[in-house]
Amino acid sequence: MKTREHIYDFIQKQRVAFIASVDEEGFPNMKAMYIPRKIEGNIFYFPTNTSSLRTQQFLKNPKASVYFCNKGRFCHESLMFMGTMEILKDEQTKKELWRKSDIAFYEGGAKDPDYCILKFTARKGQHYLNLETESFSIEELI
Repeated sequence: MKTREHIYDFIQKQRVAFIASVDEEGFPNMKAMYIPRKIEGNIFYFPTNTSSLRTQQFLKNPKASVYFCNKGRFCHESLMFMGTMEILKDEQTKKELWRKSDIAFYEGGAKDPDYCILKFTARKGQHYLNLETESFSIEELI
């Protein structure tokens, strides 16, 4: 498996993260989002709308998956994490992760009630590179 540094460098080079939630019938639901705004060890933070379907699904079932991929001309690499998602609405976290450009989506700024933070805690993962898949525990990375 690649090193922790390789994996986090890989994530930072991506433009999109795919986040999966579970709906009321137990089916996975996938959504493309920008890469995490902040990463602390095995915890990833994503700003989003409180009113979004995905946020509502995580409130009912915190099981989640986050997927990153890069399909190059000669090399395909991907990384999937499985874990749980929390919805953070506290003012301190929202202010910390706020960016000026977010005002285009949240007129009320960091205090906008429709602005929240998804906090994903990874428990395990899979790394795919050169036609090989390797599962790993988060303890191996942090």
